[in-house]
Amino acid sequence: MKEISLGILASMFFAVTFILNRSMDLSGGSWMWSSSLRFFFMVPFLFIIVQMRGNLKQLVIEMKKQPTQWIGWSFVGFVLFYAPITYAAAYGPGWLVAGTWQLVIVTGVLLGPLFLYTVETPKGPIKVRNKIPLHALGISSFILLGVVLIQFQNANNLSILGLLVGVIPVMIAAIAYPLGNRKMMEICGGRLDTFQRVLGMTLATIPFWLIIAIVGFVKVGAPPTDQLLQSFIVAITSGVIATLLFFIATNRVRDDHIKLASVEATQSMQVLFVVIGEVLLLSSPFPSKLATLGLFIIVVGMLAHSYYSNKIKSEKNLPVYTKAN
Repeated sequence: MKEISLGILASMFFAVTFILNRSMDLSGGSWMWSSSLRFFFMVPFLFIIVQMRGNLKQLVIEMKKQPTQWIGWSFVGFVLFYAPITYAAAYGPGWLVAGTWQLVIVTGVLLGPLFLYTVETPKGPIKVRNKIPLHALGISSFILLGVVLIQFQNANNLSILGLLVGVIPVMIAAIAYPLGNRKMMEICGGRLDTFQRVLGMTLATIPFWLIIAIVGFVKVGAPPTDQLLQSFIVAITSGVIATLLFFIATNRVRDDHIKLASVEATQSMQVLFVVIGEVLLLSSPFPSKLATLGLFIIVVGMLAHSYYSNKIKSEKNLPVYTKAN
């Protein structure tokens, strides 16, 4: 399934976020600058892409139609996602943040019933609401088991306080990211492409990032050169490349709840890439046998998601629906 391949590729670039955010914290950089700089750097690149495609005017028109929706749900999808992620990196190791982030594969499945989808019937199109696909939820939970096993390698070296400040913010992010993404897809209704949607969401959240940056400047001063460079790398790899790949994949399957859950589950692959990156770049210890088992479970779970999605497609079965109230 092409969408799953795109999701896995996106997870590789997303992994840069966890590695470099931890690196910036270890070198004394503030999480406020780490979060805000990423989105400041994203704007010119996204602006050029959308402008070259001749789609900027259409984006402006769509944003003017529903400014409150754009600002509100972009805040949920971007600010409530990335600010907690960078905050957690200041208090917990990359493996903990990346591992906890995998809750997104379960929350993505559970969010399905919150949204309505249009389905063609003999009597015409109707709005329907998904039930939670138990098969997809079961596979996602299996993947989550693998993530938990990975955490045992270093869990004994972490204090209760470190665990709380490193986990709770990421749990908020794991709910906010898929919720904001899906809600914005619903608002756009297929009228905007992925590049337009990401630029629009970025622009809508700039006021919030400016506030965070100002607070950061007052508290710690200007960001150091190393943090500027690493934030720039994060903006390109994770903010632009990974976000666009992931949003393209989810947009392609936005009307298929089961396939959407499978694509969102590809984010579990980030743990593998983060483990490799921290070993090579931050001299972290190699995974233990238990952690290796966890990595194996993640890979098997991803294969199961791909198989199940393709099986549904080949049999031409639709997800189970119930009429919306």
